[in-house]
Amino acid sequence: MLEIARSTYYQASQKLESNRDCENKELTKRIKEIYTESKERYGAPKIHHILRKEGYSVSLKRVQCLMKKADIRSIIKKKYRPYSSNETVIERGNLLDRDFTTTTINEKWVADITYIYTIKHGWCYLASVMDLHSKKIVGYSFSKTMTTDLVIKALANAYSTQVPAAGLILHTDLGTQYTSEEFTQDVQEKEMKQSFSKKGCPYDNACIESFHVTLKKEEVHRVKYLDYSSAKIALFKYIEGWYNRKRIHGGLGYKTPQEVENSIKGVAQALP
Repeated sequence: MLEIARSTYYQASQKLESNRDCENKELTKRIKEIYTESKERYGAPKIHHILRKEGYSVSLKRVQCLMKKADIRSIIKKKYRPYSSNETVIERGNLLDRDFTTTTINEKWVADITYIYTIKHGWCYLASVMDLHSKKIVGYSFSKTMTTDLVIKALANAYSTQVPAAGLILHTDLGTQYTSEEFTQDVQEKEMKQSFSKKGCPYDNACIESFHVTLKKEEVHRVKYLDYSSAKIALFKYIEGWYNRKRIHGGLGYKTPQEVENSIKGVAQALP
């Protein structure tokens, strides 16, 4: 009556999976594994890069479609926007002047402070120092109070780890911790050149601020820290265990900050 061949009917009722469907199942399984290993932090571009590195012949668009079908996406949290300050701030020299170019590690560092909330101890504070060449967090310090000692300890951590040559540029905002006489003296003793952003102009410090946004998005906003100690452990795991050594960066050719640093040190050691 329908003028359909008997073979067509049986083929439809006993339909076999196509090669494309089988490939998509395998890809989706691996995508979910990579996504889980990154603790839901990786989006399609980074997952696509890892798949290609592992030998899969797949386009970015296909990865995006499979992720959408599986209802998985990179973590997205609203960025906190602080209120502007009306306090009078003395302008200081800006050596960086939005020039983020570098030829090697330990030429230009940027530093900043961010807030981390804990249930028991309220607001705690993380001071971080980033190398602009490798994007590695070369030093950091975590404290219950936002004092000059916090930023001095973060710089000391970076200095002892990296042992930079004299003349390194250290760029910060005009926060009182960074403009204090005690911090300035510490920077001078380490033979670094201090550089400052202009008031209300965050662009020079965009890289370190971007790291803090990423930290909040990928770690801090996903959990509630009971107290200072639990937050400190979690931050150590994220910075040292994930961000510096496992998290690939598109701006670094999908390498980790530690891989970039290691490649430079390896070349330096190979030179006569």
